[in-house]
Amino acid sequence: MHRADGYPPRCAGDLRHFVSAPGALGAWVAESDGDVVGHVALQPRSSDAVMTLAGDATGRPPDQLAVVARLFVAPAHRGAGIGGALLARAAEASLDLGRRPILDVAAHFDVAIRLYERAGWTCAGRVRVPFADEDPLDELVYLGPAPADP
Repeated sequence: MHRADGYPPRCAGDLRHFVSAPGALGAWVAESDGDVVGHVALQPRSSDAVMTLAGDATGRPPDQLAVVARLFVAPAHRGAGIGGALLARAAEASLDLGRRPILDVAAHFDVAIRLYERAGWTCAGRVRVPFADEDPLDELVYLGPAPADP
């Protein structure tokens, strides 16, 4: 996957660690013929820059946001709607928890960005996320569907 499109931009050498982030609110996989062909997780937070921008854009504190993360589909299974289905599942779970779904994506991942925009997610802005011993990463922050009014 990393060789095909550069995702993930960090942690490419240890995908098990990448998908098994502690503290996740949930995680889902897509299977085909018994093989895992896609993954998405729901995290309680992202970087401070992402959470600040999303909080400002939504008017919600961090504990009322959930971050859709680690979304990927195996290259041979792309174009079949798996990514959109995983995105929708994570957003639905976020809303079930009473949290607004958000996500951050490296600004150069055009294919992923098109998926989010086709699904109706709205870009709230751009942040630069620093990494220890690595170049910072420019990311776009997207807002998913808002929870229904009570």
